[in-house]
Amino acid sequence: MKPYLLFAISMITACLVQAQTPDDALRTSWYVPNGSARYIATGGVMGSLGGDITAAHVNPAGLGLFKTNEFIFSPQFNLNRNKFNFRGTDTTGKRNAFAYGTSGWVFGIPHAKGSKWVSSALSISVNQLASYNNRVSYKGFNNHSSFSEQYLEELVRDRADTNAALSNYIFGSSLAFRTWLVDTSNNESGVFNGYQSLVPIGTGVNQERNEVTRGGYHEIALGFASNMDDKLYLGGSLTIPLVFYSRELSYKESDPTGNPTNDFNYFEFKEKTNSFGIGFGGKLGLIYKPKEYWRLGVAVHTPQLINFKDNIKAWMTTDTEGYAGVHSESSDALNSGDAGERTYNLLTPWKAVASASYVFREVSNTRRQRAFISADIEYVNHRGARFFTADVEDVAATDYYKAVNEGVKEQYKGNFNFRVGGELKLHTWMFRLGGAYYGSPYAEKELKASRVLATGGLGYRNKGYFIDLSYAHNFVKDVNFPYMLNDKANTYASNTGSKGNVALTIGFKF
Repeated sequence: MKPYLLFAISMITACLVQAQTPDDALRTSWYVPNGSARYIATGGVMGSLGGDITAAHVNPAGLGLFKTNEFIFSPQFNLNRNKFNFRGTDTTGKRNAFAYGTSGWVFGIPHAKGSKWVSSALSISVNQLASYNNRVSYKGFNNHSSFSEQYLEELVRDRADTNAALSNYIFGSSLAFRTWLVDTSNNESGVFNGYQSLVPIGTGVNQERNEVTRGGYHEIALGFASNMDDKLYLGGSLTIPLVFYSRELSYKESDPTGNPTNDFNYFEFKEKTNSFGIGFGGKLGLIYKPKEYWRLGVAVHTPQLINFKDNIKAWMTTDTEGYAGVHSESSDALNSGDAGERTYNLLTPWKAVASASYVFREVSNTRRQRAFISADIEYVNHRGARFFTADVEDVAATDYYKAVNEGVKEQYKGNFNFRVGGELKLHTWMFRLGGAYYGSPYAEKELKASRVLATGGLGYRNKGYFIDLSYAHNFVKDVNFPYMLNDKANTYASNTGSKGNVALTIGFKF
């Protein structure tokens, strides 16, 4: 992000309870889509296949292949293994959690004989598109910058006097000022000359960041599709996103020298954030069989408009040794014991999917089909995410979101994702393999980020019921910034960990 954008954001932050950043937009755009065990085992290919309830969340036209009623339930278990490198120090951590894939009902509706429209289908389903259950932990030695410098930048650029420093930034700078982490800087005559940090950056500090996140990005889909002559399938779904997100953050800097006379021992900042969002969106698609064996599909996902309500609390403890001793402060004490609250809207990026499948022995009786291979190409416009204030009369918030949106456009880019998978069917048993690549959403080339998936699974179908089991291994590359500064090159931690997903889908016809 260019310095002027960070400057614009920091100039307005004082007026806000909690600052959104461009990074917040990625939670609802850069993730590996989830679904049924069959969907996962084949690498997530669903743009032209259909016949799976997950189609309602990818290409709703695929619902048109249903001619009977089905109930589907998909429990899962996620395994997160993070490996961070921060300024030459490696740190590992893990966090496992239960999850779920696409679950719900599909109702096949046959049409009268002689009609070109052979059948239709209705569905109601819920899917956890992304899980936020994770642990981010890393540490390292830094003699280049300090977390405390973001408070200096905020106070200096807002030209805050000491009264403002004490009371106007109750979730950040005011906590630092009240605990003497940041103090006034006076000239030789004792006249106020700005602010200074007590952190001895010249000799370096040990930095440690730990955060635990919980929640998920869920989606309810009401889908409908029609089938014309078993060749053309048209469908759409109304989607209702539900976002639950919480974060418990602990950040600490400490003096590695053990010098009791340098006026700094440590400081620790803690923050607890909770966020809930609900909104609406839509998905449209078609699947066409130009000739025997082939299926072609396209789908468009409209942006989802999500209304969020956040609350935040923060605490800080600082030990400046002989300078002022140990002091603690909290946002509760500065806000009558209440959490800070704010509501805002997020417009997520649009997506487009193009797909092709080759089905061996393509016949209407799916029990006689022997195998398929399929591939999807997906485009996601990450830089298209937009924040809006929920109060149109709040001029400061409106200006702030304009600055954040400029940051989104500059920090991110659109990217292509690729998926490929196949299935071999031996009577009642199915064997599946797949893979996927999700490219970096970051505009900066030096920020290395990607998701690479290797997937596989088994399926059993007989006498109206089915059981599918899958495993997906996600090789992760990503970056995490402990803080962002305007006046210095920002340091970050590189993540080269992995995520595993074990999924089971149970279903039956009725």
